[in-house]
Amino acid sequence: MDRVKFVTNLKVYKDVLSRQTLKTIKGQALSGDMEGARKGLNTVLRRRVDRCDRCQREKKNDRTT
Repeated sequence: MDRVKFVTNLKVYKDVLSRQTLKTIKGQALSGDMEGARKGLNTVLRRRVDRCDRCQREKKNDRTT
């Protein structure tokens, strides 16, 4: 996935993640650290799975694809 597409897909998590977390992950992606951005997003989502039903659905979908 290219940088622009990844950053646009981050909008899906706008109501789940804090603004600072979104900015950090977006900054990593735009600077070229796609691996770090993906890893950071997965880590944050994994930690928030218990708090949000939507995160659980997203995580389940990631495992099936």
